[in-house]
Amino acid sequence: MPVIKNCRLKHTLVANTVVAVLGLLTVPAGSANAVRHYSANLDNSMWYLAENSRLECGLEHTIPRYGKVEFNSEAGKQLNLRMQLDMQQLPDGYGVAKIESVAPRWQPGQATYALGDMQFYKQFDGEIQKQMAWTLLSELEKGRYPTFYYQDWYNQTDTVAVALSSVNFRDAYDAFRSCINALLPFSFEDIAYTVLNHEDDSEKLTPASQRKLEQISQYLAVDDELELVLVNAYTDALGAREPNQELSEKRAEEIKNFFVERGIAEQRIETVGHGEDRPIAGNANALDRAKNRRVVVRLSKPTGVQL
Repeated sequence: MPVIKNCRLKHTLVANTVVAVLGLLTVPAGSANAVRHYSANLDNSMWYLAENSRLECGLEHTIPRYGKVEFNSEAGKQLNLRMQLDMQQLPDGYGVAKIESVAPRWQPGQATYALGDMQFYKQFDGEIQKQMAWTLLSELEKGRYPTFYYQDWYNQTDTVAVALSSVNFRDAYDAFRSCINALLPFSFEDIAYTVLNHEDDSEKLTPASQRKLEQISQYLAVDDELELVLVNAYTDALGAREPNQELSEKRAEEIKNFFVERGIAEQRIETVGHGEDRPIAGNANALDRAKNRRVVVRLSKPTGVQL
């Protein structure tokens, strides 16, 4: 009889164990078992500089079977940063992704915490602006995995989890920050249309105009996509028309020579002297005449090219 009892006890323990295991595998829809995870692993996690110039810096990370994430900063008066979640399959509706900071497996016991939200728009990649983008980078620098959770577009029982791996992140991030520190402190829009003025009773440009001219030359040196630099020079209406025409042509050529001396290809620059034509003010007083004595520099890009 004791042998029979022991056999029954063993069968009961085995049965209970099987039930317990089945219970762990059979979980309700919407729980952790219904989450589809996308993330680079230890073997294929890579971060790299996709853009590295004085006009734009780009840091990218490929997420296998999902797409990639891109952090971008562009030249401008203000420090800017945005993150784009570039998905192979664009959203088929509108929604919100929850963003959490998750500890890697080799840091057991570290808590997960919420960072914020990201809006999804139909047929657009997900995008995050400056503050949250820097937050994600700081979490990656700490070795954590910023993770986006959202409901699948077609399978309502599934949650998609997209994690950014911090493996091999720091070296690329250091290079990205160095690139940002070297960005020009002005953008194309800041200098695309620039009016240069001369000092009173002088052929010399005002200090503000000299700074603007130097900025334009710096930009021209690093942007090969500029199609044309058009320099238009004007004078006031004092004196004879012909000398004024010659003076405007001379001033336009001086600006062109300034650019050429700094390495800008001569064929990229076109000059026009307008003399006293096309005034923007009267000619009766010194203040108005000073406004008319001007050089206008226009920069143009091929259609569809922007920064």
